[in-house]
Amino acid sequence: MNAKLTIFLTVLMDLIGFGIVIPLLPFYALEPQFAASAIEIGFLMASYSLAQFLFAPLWGSLSDRHGRRPILLMSIGLGAVMLAGFAAATSLWMLFVFRSLHGVFAANISTAQAYIADITTPENRAKGMGMIGAAFGLGFTLGPWIGGELSVHGHAAPIWVACGLSVLNFVLAYFLLPESRDPKAASQRRPRPIHPASFMQVFRHPAVGACILLTFVMTFAFSMMEASFALFGERVNGLDAQDIGRLMGVIGVVMIVVQGGMIGRLTKRFGEGALVRIGLPGVGVCIAALAFAGPGEDHLVLSPLGAVCALLAFFYAITQPSLYAIISTRSSGDDQGFVMGTNQSLSALARATAPAIGLFLFDVVSVISTFVCAAVLLLVASLLANTATRTEPEAVA
Repeated sequence: MNAKLTIFLTVLMDLIGFGIVIPLLPFYALEPQFAASAIEIGFLMASYSLAQFLFAPLWGSLSDRHGRRPILLMSIGLGAVMLAGFAAATSLWMLFVFRSLHGVFAANISTAQAYIADITTPENRAKGMGMIGAAFGLGFTLGPWIGGELSVHGHAAPIWVACGLSVLNFVLAYFLLPESRDPKAASQRRPRPIHPASFMQVFRHPAVGACILLTFVMTFAFSMMEASFALFGERVNGLDAQDIGRLMGVIGVVMIVVQGGMIGRLTKRFGEGALVRIGLPGVGVCIAALAFAGPGEDHLVLSPLGAVCALLAFFYAITQPSLYAIISTRSSGDDQGFVMGTNQSLSALARATAPAIGLFLFDVVSVISTFVCAAVLLLVASLLANTATRTEPEAVA
């Protein structure tokens, strides 16, 4: 099987399992045996991403040294175990433990991105990263939809399905996923030490630092919105887990169309930098609009709220892979895993801190304050994007 298709399926199965949990997590944590508050739900979401922040550079660097395949297999297999523990949990502390450990082993997207970088040329890098983005989009289409529809059988039932999909993902990857790194070349290179100074060296480097910062801000703002979206929908618009799953399905479908088929042509015509400069403020405007768009009376997907979700997905879908492509192209081949891991780690740090801050604003300030704050952050970041994406410094060493 074609290596690109295999890694696409690997990421897809991983993201479907992850996406299943998203729309029902707040409702699951509100069940009587857990009785979590809004702020505790924010910390529960943050625990997953905090673990990713800590471990994404580790998995990326280990994949540089030992190959992409063993790291992916290990993380997928142990991730399935943690999903089973999360579904079987009987108290709030158990939710935190298994959610955090799942985040540890789900910090493998950077390894998948490095895999794509191994097998694509620089001029096709955005298209390759778009394939990862399309897997995200499809995962976020099928996952939340499956989770929402199965939630009628209990909020734990979809999580067990996610666990089963992770087991299936492990089997498929074991038999179909080849190694993308040359073992001899990997063993002969000087390993980059894994410590904070090395981490900050990548973050401060003029070639990739500004784009990693943009990725951080975009992820932070989007995660603030995402953490509040389900509770906002329930409190203001009377939506349930099924409704939230369908709206996330709209976002996923648009991401599939854009990142699966359009992104290659768009980058060839306009360039990655131009797409970032257009997409970043577009995401900000759409997040602000979510606070004021209504669900309509007849059809949720075709309502003003559904339309804003679709536009949000379009702008996000042209921005994310373009940023990843710029970072990857400006990175040396031997350090792809570490650099992409650093980028993924800072994105995870954004996802770790943003939900707690977003739900604090939601709970203490006002129900729309999270959306407004996220939009302002993105509009300010757009000023940095105007300069950061126009320069072409040398690749990070």
